[in-house]
Amino acid sequence: MSSPLVAPPTAGEVTELLRAVMDPELGDNIVDLGMAGEVTVSPDGLVAIAMKLTIKGCPLRVQIKNDIESRVLVHPGVTKVTIDWGEMTAEERSAVMTRARWNAKEQASDTQVPINARVLAIASGKGGVGKSSVTVNLAAAIAEQGNIVGVLDADIWGFSIPRMLNMPDRLEAQRVEGSDKPRIIPNERKVGTGLLKVVSTGMLVEDEGTALMWRGLMLTKAVEQFLNDVQWGELDYLLIDMPPGTGDVQMGLARMLPRTDLVIVTTPAVSAQKVAIRAADMARRSFLRVAGVIENMSTFTCDHGNTYELFGNGGGQALATEIGSPLLGNIPIEAAVAHGSDSGEPIVLSKVGAAAEAFAAIAQRIISETVSMQDMVGCSARNEEVVQVSVSQRR
Repeated sequence: MSSPLVAPPTAGEVTELLRAVMDPELGDNIVDLGMAGEVTVSPDGLVAIAMKLTIKGCPLRVQIKNDIESRVLVHPGVTKVTIDWGEMTAEERSAVMTRARWNAKEQASDTQVPINARVLAIASGKGGVGKSSVTVNLAAAIAEQGNIVGVLDADIWGFSIPRMLNMPDRLEAQRVEGSDKPRIIPNERKVGTGLLKVVSTGMLVEDEGTALMWRGLMLTKAVEQFLNDVQWGELDYLLIDMPPGTGDVQMGLARMLPRTDLVIVTTPAVSAQKVAIRAADMARRSFLRVAGVIENMSTFTCDHGNTYELFGNGGGQALATEIGSPLLGNIPIEAAVAHGSDSGEPIVLSKVGAAAEAFAAIAQRIISETVSMQDMVGCSARNEEVVQVSVSQRR
């Protein structure tokens, strides 16, 4: 082995060179991701680098190896590069993915959703908790107060928003000023002194009984199109009816619209609460704030005035306490809620019954607690908060 023409680099100089090597999948350099470990440099210019991959069989290993060699060998004092490959521990992998999600949040692309609109994703750990009825009733109640409210039906497979709002018309696209391509125009419905703007895959299919047999990537692309290619125009709020669980759509939304706040819907049953906490965990891992919890189907009052806890009690409050978020309200069981959804007239607009009152109270709380995103520009307190929460929960 020949001696270098100039003095070999220090370990610190090699580390700086490695910052130019990016993990193409995680979107950050291998030093800050914690993949590049100890660096040793011998007097004859041999550089040895300890590297940890997320998994031993990482398909990007060859690409990363070539990038490391090409970056380090540019130094005239380096004669050879060797790499000692290792595998990350479970804790190290978790830390890498947390950083990758944070980077995705900070580098999110612009969408057609106005920056001043408050974005609320109505989420749940599982299906059957009444998430869609909560979405349409809150949207209608907020719009009735004179607000422009967008409703994005992101439950791509299980779309139900068009029927619940009696808005079956197909979506159309048209060219708009300032755009180089046609944009989807939301269907609109006036509510009180406000306006609903609604987009759903149910407005793209022939009828409500059509099954969408799409895989995960297509689901994410559909949500991306609804955010980027819809001419939302002026909005005060955007409510997103999420599919149940913590899958592709949830992760895609966190990446594309990271200022989203989650409202988690659960039922009083402890079993439902334990499933719903997964949605809160997904939010934490994606650096999204949980704005609060809504307990649906809380109690049933019969015609004789007797009240029954058909699904148990305390699940909503228990979930809110466990995740450190407020309980926004409890929605009782009423047949009128289902009838309103089937007829396309949300029960909250009737102003009759305990369920209508509960929806209206929650909507008013959301309105009164809303801070315009324009007022938050330059404020890093929220970001610091989620980082502190994430770090404390990993300890």
